Amino acid sequence: MSGSPSQTPRMRSYSALFRTREFTPFFLSTALSSAASTIGGLALATLTYRATGSPLLAALSMFGPQLAQVVGATTLLSASDRLPPRATLTGIALAFALGTAAMATPGLPIGAVFALLFVLGLVASLGAGVGWGLLNEILAKEGYLLGRSVFNMSNGLMQIAGFATGGVMVATLSPRTALLTSAALYLTGALTTRLGLTHRPPRLSGRPSIGQTWRTNAQLWSARPRRLTYLGLWIPNGMIVGVESLYVSYDPGSAGTLFACAALGMLIGDVTIGRFVAPRLRRQLAVPLLLLLAVPNLLFALTPEMWAAAVTVCVASVGYGASLVQQERLMSLTPPELSGHALGLHSAGMLTMQGVSAALAGTIAQLTSPGAAMTVMAAGSVCVTAALVAAGRREGRGRGGREGALSSPAEWSRSGT
Repeated sequence: MSGSPSQTPRMRSYSALFRTREFTPFFLSTALSSAASTIGGLALATLTYRATGSPLLAALSMFGPQLAQVVGATTLLSASDRLPPRATLTGIALAFALGTAAMATPGLPIGAVFALLFVLGLVASLGAGVGWGLLNEILAKEGYLLGRSVFNMSNGLMQIAGFATGGVMVATLSPRTALLTSAALYLTGALTTRLGLTHRPPRLSGRPSIGQTWRTNAQLWSARPRRLTYLGLWIPNGMIVGVESLYVSYDPGSAGTLFACAALGMLIGDVTIGRFVAPRLRRQLAVPLLLLLAVPNLLFALTPEMWAAAVTVCVASVGYGASLVQQERLMSLTPPELSGHALGLHSAGMLTMQGVSAALAGTIAQLTSPGAAMTVMAAGSVCVTAALVAAGRREGRGRGGREGALSSPAEWSRSGT
């Protein structure tokens, strides 16, 4: 099969990745979708906040679609390994292009906007498993983390550029123009996927079904090491996205700057962890990075000026590099034939938690203030990280082995598949 791991160069550098057949078009299509999501999300949140003045609705318009991920995770994920990747990813990008263009319609009721967002969230829950499972096929096993770090870096760059561009477009043109630009980027991504990737058969045979989704979810969830790794991937990260969901209501005129600074910090963290940190050290960094992700955001209790807020979110977002460490551990605990489903469950759970956190943060902001709500979410992330570390240590002591001394969520166990 073309592009199979056995035919790819050894993954020791970024140049080796881009010499791998299909990696470049897959990378480009994903980058275009990331830029589209960034520009469209900022435009829609601004449009919603202008129309309603509600921090809760503004937060939900940007991150609420992730709530639909929980529905997809319980109904659609068995399709992640049972559908042809190229056709599926092309169809998903086309659906987002059409849905985003529809949301730019003047006078569209808020209820209709949220209905469209729910449908797109459902579609997205399928795309993550298909896409990251495909990356696992395109690259050799030892290249997965390096490849995923490149995608995370691209996501960071696209967010920096997208939020900067979207902020300018919203300020000088209109949110609806930004939404149409987003739709055009999704369409370009769909064409890149269709023309740049080769046809691959599904990884598993059989028809996808809700029953099979539940059975595989139960299999993945049944092993305590995987379960703790999933929780570490979902909750601390999600609560910080709740902080980010309030940038628009914290400072409507400078929200794009805050998002761009957060993306810059994420980029720095991904480059450092994915390229420069040795594997032995990397395995010990998940907890410090999760704490870095949360602790600086406690400064929002003081309602800092914009320059201080921008520095704060940039420094904190370096902590998003923790997800690379945790994803690497998840793959080591998962049978290869279930990699798409496992990564889809990770993505669906993470995005669902982000949507829940956005709703929670918006509700607290409605009752108090954006700064207070951001502080509460950051403190909650610290507490959850501490609780998960304690659970991992109890697991290690229960096994009576060396694992009892481990403190990194990525190292809770060396078994469990």
